[in-house]
Amino acid sequence: MRFAVVDLGTNTFHLLIVEVILEQVHVLFKAHLPAKIGKAGINEGIIAPDAVERAVAILTQYRQQIEQYQVAPQHVKTIGTSAIRNASNQAAFCDTIFEQTGFVIEVISGEREAELIYGGVQQALDLGQAPSLIMDIGGGSVEFIIANAERIFWKQSFEIGGQRLIEKFMTTDPISPQAVARMNAYFCEQLLPLHNAVHQYAPQTLVGSSGAFDTLIDIDFMHRLGQLPPSTQTGFELDLTEFQRQYQVLISRNRAERMAVAGMIELRVEMIVVGVVLINYVLQSFDIQQFRCSTYALKEGILNWVLKSLP
Repeated sequence: MRFAVVDLGTNTFHLLIVEVILEQVHVLFKAHLPAKIGKAGINEGIIAPDAVERAVAILTQYRQQIEQYQVAPQHVKTIGTSAIRNASNQAAFCDTIFEQTGFVIEVISGEREAELIYGGVQQALDLGQAPSLIMDIGGGSVEFIIANAERIFWKQSFEIGGQRLIEKFMTTDPISPQAVARMNAYFCEQLLPLHNAVHQYAPQTLVGSSGAFDTLIDIDFMHRLGQLPPSTQTGFELDLTEFQRQYQVLISRNRAERMAVAGMIELRVEMIVVGVVLINYVLQSFDIQQFRCSTYALKEGILNWVLKSLP
């Protein structure tokens, strides 16, 4: 039996096609393309007309892939997140996507998104018994989950994603020290519930979920070993000193210079700057002792949800 998951992120649209044989999941096809549906509209609560065009173009490609792999329509799950759930033109956007590509978008809450991200991370690495702080940086929202291998203790979605931060703070390239200081003050204000939760549960480990964290691992492997990490590995540890090295490099270089960093990809070259500022804030504010990364995130959590709901 074949299944397809389409994750309509604010910055990136992901497609995952799998086949399940005797309860074993085999990946047939994966893709991630830059839809950037939050661009020029995310902070105004709209999806701009050119963003709709980009979405239709990518989903037309994804529809062709799904048909090529002969996935039944009832086995396709299409999920919309921050940019879509907060858009005043959400209904018109979803109608246009359905009319032009056939995808029926299910828009989920930030709380549900956090639960599904946890479901993905659980499959990628052993969280153990001690609470970890899971962090997923999207283009529109950032999800924080405090959890161990067995349960979630606390979760919240914050509308402070990468595209929002770029449009609010990144007025120069490289980003200015003043903008970094303003971002840190903004995080202190916006993330008060997170501060309270960390005080209560005292996680010592940060687990970064997919996205920017994948790129940090790629940069680490290229810097240390001159090669990308194994594609089959789903969990990694990032040395805190290595993160600080990357942080200083990424906030001090312009776009062209960041693209020249081994392991960087064009999809993340802009958002990585505000991403590492946020990661650094979390590491410094909460005295984190260990930094782990999961290549699994929302789309794997969605797949897990779909498979568990089968009769």
